[in-house]
Parts: sequence; C-alpha cells; structure tokens
Amino acid sequence: MADDADDADDGAAGATRAGFVALVGRPNVGKSTLLNALVGQKLSIVTPRAQTTREAVTGILTTDDAQIIFVDTPGLLEPRYALQQSMLDAARRSLLDADVVLLLLDGTHPTDLPAGEALEDLRKRRDRLLAVVNKVDAPDSQPEIAADWCRSELGVEAHHVSALAGTGLEELMGRMVQAVPKGPFLYPADDIAVQPVRFFVAELVRETIFEQYADEVPYASVVRVEEFREEADPVYIRATIYVDRESQKGIIIGKGGVALRTLGTVAREKIETFLEQRIYLDLWVKSMPGWRRKSASLQHLGYAAPREDGHGN
Repeated sequence: MADDADDADDGAAGATRAGFVALVGRPNVGKSTLLNALVGQKLSIVTPRAQTTREAVTGILTTDDAQIIFVDTPGLLEPRYALQQSMLDAARRSLLDADVVLLLLDGTHPTDLPAGEALEDLRKRRDRLLAVVNKVDAPDSQPEIAADWCRSELGVEAHHVSALAGTGLEELMGRMVQAVPKGPFLYPADDIAVQPVRFFVAELVRETIFEQYADEVPYASVVRVEEFREEADPVYIRATIYVDRESQKGIIIGKGGVALRTLGTVAREKIETFLEQRIYLDLWVKSMPGWRRKSASLQHLGYAAPREDGHGN
C-alpha cells in the first residue's frame, strides 16, 4: 500500500474508494432532488410532475478518501410508447451495471413500488442494494409500509431520509462510501458531472417548459442545443424545442410570441446562474410529428433506441 503522501496525491488503490451508485425508483420519488442534495449542486432538473428525468444524469461527489459517481435514472415505469421504453431501458441498464444500487421509495406513496422486470432486476442486485425511504418528514408519510416491503421482497433494511430537508443524508453517505469498491478515483477530483454543458443547458430549458406549460405539452417537448458559442459575450446559445404536434408549437410560442419570450427569459436566468456567465438564448420551435413513438426520431434526437421487444414500438 502506498504511503499517506502518495494516497493524497493520486488516490491510490486501497487507500481510497470509488464507484458508481445508481439512483433508481418509481417516478417522482425524489431521485433528482437526492442527487442534487448529495452533490451539493443542481444537476438534475426537478419539477413536481412525474417522469421529468428522461436520460441518466451523472453527478460526482469527491471527498478526501472517496469518489461516488451518482447516476440519476428515469423512473421505473410501465412504458406506453417508445420514449418511455427508452427511459425504462436506461434505468435498467444503470441498475444492472452500477457498483451499488440505491433504491429510493416514497414515504408519502408507500405502496407505489417497483414490479415486474424492474423488481426482478433489484432482486438480482440484492447483494449490492441500499434501500432508502424518502420524504419521511412529510405529514402524510408512512415510511414503515415501504420499509416492511423492502424486508419482505428484497431482504434489506431501509434507511429513512428527507432529500429536501437533508435529514439522514450524512448517515446515508457513510453507508454508500463503505459500499463502493476500494480503488483509485475515476475522475479528476474537481469534476462534478460527466455530461457536457450543452446537456445541462437543454435540461434547464426543458425544466422551464414543465413549469410554464400544462397538460401534455411538457411531455411532448424535447430540447436540443444546436449552437453554443462560448467565445461570444454574452455566450450565444441557439436551442430548438421539438414538439409532437403542430398545434403544440402554437402553444409553446403563444399569442404574439409572448409565451416563448417568457420561457426564454426564465430559462436564460437559470442558465446564467448555472454557467455563471451572461448568455443570449435564441429559442426556436419545430414540430416533429410522433417523435415519442418512433425509434428513428428518438435516435435522431439523441435518445437510445428502445428495446425491440419493448412496448414502445
């Protein structure tokens, strides 16, 4: 084993721990809130609506002796179309590949639990599984119902936390550090994310769409950054919002373009906070009919193709 000086310099194997922790669970259990709380910075977008997370978001927490790479995954849902199948596939891949699986359950909806293939996946990873009941500080929380399920179905004891209030997170971090393998750090110590800046910019615009629009429009929208000029002052960002139907394009834009301007203003402020720079945000809206249900459209937009035997095709 290397001496203490060497360990501090290069994170030598045996002196440090490092590994991937997949945050999995049903939609809206608080996975993104937990990721942001653990990393100490907003990386995953958060809204009160379910199925906000569509792609795995990776956040990195590095301490003196441990590096945990958190993977925030889409919710374990029953897919109804190709996009949802792609989301479920992404969650299951992370669940099966991670060094540690952190299953998050919702104390306020203690009977909304993983089932089917997702439950079988969790049973396969039982020896690398940490179960966590979230939202235990809510007045209507019933964490023991979810905890009893963990004991009977998975054979593990559940840890109780509030991701929003920070309750129980220090103890949870200690358990995760002990659960990840011994080894050198996998990323530079000052890295906090794996995805490029463009990804987070697009996600902040999409988060604002969830906040500003109702009904199906947010779920029918996807954002892709087409141009990013870092050398400009302010930084120039051109992004396209794709929607499922032509009528939704009109809703996003609004009468006289008012809705789109409001969206742009709010999103710009969020992106400036994230980048700590002034930006010029140039938003465009286009329709791509049926994109959520077409494998080719999903791949064109950067999503992984859903399983051919899934329910989405």
